[in-house]
Amino acid sequence: MTQTRWIRRAAICGVLVFPILATGCGLISQGTKGEIDPPQQSESVDGTNTGQAVLPGQADDSNLTVYLEDRNGYLAPVSLNTALDQNDIAVAGKKALELMVDGGSLANQLPEDFRAVLPKGTEVKSLQLDPKSQIATVEFGGTFTDYPATDERTIVEAITWTLTALGAKGVEVWYDGAKLPEMPQDGFPLDEPLTRAVGINLEAADGVNYLNSTPVTLYFSSTTSNDEQYYVPVTRLINRTDESSAKAAMEQLIDGPLKAKDLTAVLTNDVEVTSINQKEDTVTVDLKDQAFEEGLPAPAEMLEAIVLSITENTGAAQVQITLNGQNVTDENNVDYSKPVSRPHHVNAIKS
Repeated sequence: MTQTRWIRRAAICGVLVFPILATGCGLISQGTKGEIDPPQQSESVDGTNTGQAVLPGQADDSNLTVYLEDRNGYLAPVSLNTALDQNDIAVAGKKALELMVDGGSLANQLPEDFRAVLPKGTEVKSLQLDPKSQIATVEFGGTFTDYPATDERTIVEAITWTLTALGAKGVEVWYDGAKLPEMPQDGFPLDEPLTRAVGINLEAADGVNYLNSTPVTLYFSSTTSNDEQYYVPVTRLINRTDESSAKAAMEQLIDGPLKAKDLTAVLTNDVEVTSINQKEDTVTVDLKDQAFEEGLPAPAEMLEAIVLSITENTGAAQVQITLNGQNVTDENNVDYSKPVSRPHHVNAIKS
């Protein structure tokens, strides 16, 4: 998808511009561990282990990641136990979409503080996966087209990110036997398969020039009303830069969330990126933090959010992190001086 087309989709669907707020809060908020789903462009979406370390909290293949709306209005991945074979994308994807129907028969399986975004009364008639293109074709029925125009982008993002988390390369949307050329209420274009290039929880940095912008997806932290920690992905439009996507993402991650009352920064804004390089499927990062005491474990939430953000923006399968040029281990005894792979699921929140 070209940059102009990405901007077109963003403009049609109403991007809101928020001023950047550099957060001065602590390094991270402490909380429950998340489980991380596969990067969109990774070669290992089938879960193949390369023999490298994997972040803790990886769910088994019976878990299913769906995208739900949290109490602050953000879409977030939630890992649910469904006892399904994740290798069958068509079966797992249909089940995932059924879980995302508001007030549906599976509503009691959703955790508190999270809302299903597909309109009440939506039917998931079928889901097929083209074995060659890996494009998922989903056909809806019932009241799928009956929703407020303001919910349209959220619905598109939730469908797209849920099915691509299962390994689909793109998504086509049908309704009652016909392919939709656009979404029915606000005209979101569907003439090409939907991919994660549509973004999620879209926002724009202060003063960004839309015609000369580029998106980066960042993972920040939030908590439920029961103080369970979870990660929230945010796609931020920034002015186009010559920097690598990994470096741009790290700089924005350090800048912190634009809406600090809803999301928590995972790094303080005095952390510096001293080097960042990608070789094949591994990105290596060295951070400088004068306040960090050598020999102490680093916050797991900070390091996990870095892995999530970098793999999402680069397509790399692994990340290796050092701090002040030294090897770093987190509170769970995960050694980030060796390449760490991204686990399969994110946010195993209690229902």
